[in-house]
Amino acid sequence: MARAVDKNQPAIVAALREAGASVEQLHAVGHGCPDIVVGYRGVNYLLEIKNPFGRMELTFSQRAWHGTWQGQVVVVICITDALRVIEVNREEIY
Repeated sequence: MARAVDKNQPAIVAALREAGASVEQLHAVGHGCPDIVVGYRGVNYLLEIKNPFGRMELTFSQRAWHGTWQGQVVVVICITDALRVIEVNREEIY
């Protein structure tokens, strides 16, 4: 089932794009698929966005998806976390 967008997702997506990354939103895929895929400097990153003021733990379907995925997926809760994943300092873009 497709999930709703976490309240912090638009700000995280905007900051990643401002840093020069490509971002494709995947939250509508559902079935435990991460919220976004980010391309930056030739590398792809799968990010699961969690709202620090909401449900922080992964759902059953997210745990199952993460458990079977043969690549990396990172859980982030804020802009700083997301930029850190792609190795960009927030100060570099603001």
